[in-house]
Amino acid sequence: MTETTINPTTAKVWLGRLHEWRETHISERMFVLILAFLVGFFAAVAAFLLHWLINQIVLLLTSSFDASSSNWLYLVYPVVGIYITSLFVRHVVKDNISHGITRILYAISQNRSRLKPHNTWSSVIASAITIGFGGSVGAEAPIVLTGSAIGSNLGKLFKMDSKTLMLLVGCGAAGAIAGIFKAPIAGLVFTIEVLMIDLTMASLMPILVSCVTATCFTYIFSGDAALFTFHLDNPWSVERVPACMALGIFCGLVSLYFIRTMGFCEDIFARFKDKPYIKLMIGGSVLSLLIYLFPSLYGEGYGPINLLLNGASEADWEHVMNNSLFSGQIDMLIPYIALVLLTKVFATSATNGGGGCGGTFAPSLFIGCFSGFLFSRLWNINHIGVYVPEKNFALMGMAGVMSGVMHAPLTGIFLIAELTGGYSLFLPLMIVSICSYLTIIIFEPHSIYSSRLAKQGKLITHHTDHAVLTLMQLDSVIERDYLSVMPDTELSAIVRKISRSRNSVIPVLDAAGNLLGEIDIAKIRNIVFRTELYHHFTASQLMQEPLATLNDRAPMTLVMKTFDKTHANWLPVLDRDNHLKGYISRERIYTHYRKMVADMSED
Repeated sequence: MTETTINPTTAKVWLGRLHEWRETHISERMFVLILAFLVGFFAAVAAFLLHWLINQIVLLLTSSFDASSSNWLYLVYPVVGIYITSLFVRHVVKDNISHGITRILYAISQNRSRLKPHNTWSSVIASAITIGFGGSVGAEAPIVLTGSAIGSNLGKLFKMDSKTLMLLVGCGAAGAIAGIFKAPIAGLVFTIEVLMIDLTMASLMPILVSCVTATCFTYIFSGDAALFTFHLDNPWSVERVPACMALGIFCGLVSLYFIRTMGFCEDIFARFKDKPYIKLMIGGSVLSLLIYLFPSLYGEGYGPINLLLNGASEADWEHVMNNSLFSGQIDMLIPYIALVLLTKVFATSATNGGGGCGGTFAPSLFIGCFSGFLFSRLWNINHIGVYVPEKNFALMGMAGVMSGVMHAPLTGIFLIAELTGGYSLFLPLMIVSICSYLTIIIFEPHSIYSSRLAKQGKLITHHTDHAVLTLMQLDSVIERDYLSVMPDTELSAIVRKISRSRNSVIPVLDAAGNLLGEIDIAKIRNIVFRTELYHHFTASQLMQEPLATLNDRAPMTLVMKTFDKTHANWLPVLDRDNHLKGYISRERIYTHYRKMVADMSED
C-alpha cells in the first residue's frame, strides 16, 4: 500500500489558482470582509478551546479539595504547571511567547503586522497548562495573540498588503475579546484604544464583522451563560457621585501600584534571563506560597469575582476565604481582601517570570473587583457618606482598574457593561473609569502593554506623523550601493570613484571596514579637474568627520531629528561593530514618508 502525501509544489499551484480566481471574481473589500469572518470564527474556536482545557485541568486537580481547610497541594501544582510550560516553550515552541499584547503591538509597529505561524496555537497550549495548574494570570492576552496571529497568517496566505495585514491583526484581537467575553462593542473599542488601529470606514466593517462572528459562535459553543453573573439589586442614585469619584481615584492609584510593581518584578526576573531553573525556583516558590495562603489567587480568579459580585451579606462573602487558613473567620474578611489585592500582582509576576504563560487582563479585572469591594466595605463601615452597595462598587472597580492599567477607559466601560448586563450602571461606570484614567496618566503616560515599546521608541500611536515614522523601517531606506576608498588612496583613484558614484559623499574606510571619515564631493570640486594634483592628495587629507552617524537600530524619529539638527543630505549608518552599513539620504526618507502618509490616508 502506498502512502498518500501532499506535494508542496502542488499545494502552491492550487493556492496560486485560488488567488487568481479570487482576484478575478471577488473585490478586495469583499474579500477582506470574508477574511474578517473567518478570523472571528477561528478566534471564537480558540477561545472556547482554551477555556475548556483550563476548566478540565482545574476540575481534574482540585475537585476533591475540602473547602473548609487549606490544602498542601497548592504548594505543588503551580510549580509543576510553570515547569511543564517552560519545557514546552523551550523545547517545542523555541520562541518567546510571553507579553502577548505587547508582542502584537511590536508586530504592528516594527514587523509589518506579521506574526509567526506558531502563535496561532502555541499560546493556547502554554497558557492552558499554566492557568490550569494554578498560574495566577489570565487567558485573554494569549487568546488575543492567537486571534491576531490567525488574522496575520490568513492575510499572508492570501498575499494581502501590510495595511490589510494590520487590519486583520486588529480583527483577530477584536474577535478574541468579543468571543471571550461575549462583548462585541468591547472588542471593537479594545482594538482602537489598546492596539491603536485607526477607525475609518474601511476598517470599521471588518472589525465589526469579526466581533459579531466571534460573539455569535461563542454563544453557539457555550450557550447563554455569561463569564460573570450580576443582578442589580440597588439602583444607582446621584447621591453616590462623590463615592464614585473617590473610587475612581482609588482605582487609579491601585493601577499605578499594579504597573510599577509588575515592572519591578519583571526587572528582577530579567536578571536571570539565561538561568531558567533559577527563575523557576524563585517564581514557583513565591507563587506556591501565595496560593497556599490565599487560594483566591489560583488561576484566573473568576470564581472569587463572582462571589463578590453576587454576595449580599458577610455569610456570602466569607466563601471567598474557602480552602485558606482564614476559612470560617469572618472577622478576617477585610484583611484577607486587602492582602489578596496587594499580593495578586506578585503572584502574576511570579507566574510569568518563573516561565509560565498568561496575561494581565484577568488580573486587572480581579484586582479591580477586590478594590471596589474593599473600598465600599471601608466606606460603609466608617459611615463616610451615603450607603454604597458592595456588589455595585466591586463591578465598577473592575472597570476602574482596567481603565487605569490599560489606559483604555472606553474598553473598561463597555466591557463591564456588556459582560454583566450592567447597563443601568453606565453613568457610574463612566465616572469611575474616567477618574481612574485621569489619575493614572499623571504618573504613567503609557499602559502596561505599551510602556516597554514606548521606552524604545517603537510604539505606534494615533498621531499620524509619529505613527508613520514608527512604521518606517530604517533598513528599508539604507542605500548600500556605495563606493569607498582607503585612507592612502590618491586623488586620481578618488576621481574615478566619483565618476561612478551615485552619492554625494565617498566614505573612507580602514581595512576592517570601520568608517574613518568621508569626502564631500562638492567640497573638492576645485581640485578634481586639476590633473597635476592627482598624486599630491590622498583620501586621508581630503576626508572630514561626518556631521553625525546613525546606529542601524535607531528609531526613525531619532533619524529625522538628526537630519533636522545637522541639515545633512546624507548620513552614514553603522552596525553594532561600528562597520559602515550604508547611507541614508534625506530625499529618500521624505519620499518614503510621503508615500506612507498617502497610503494611511486612503479609505
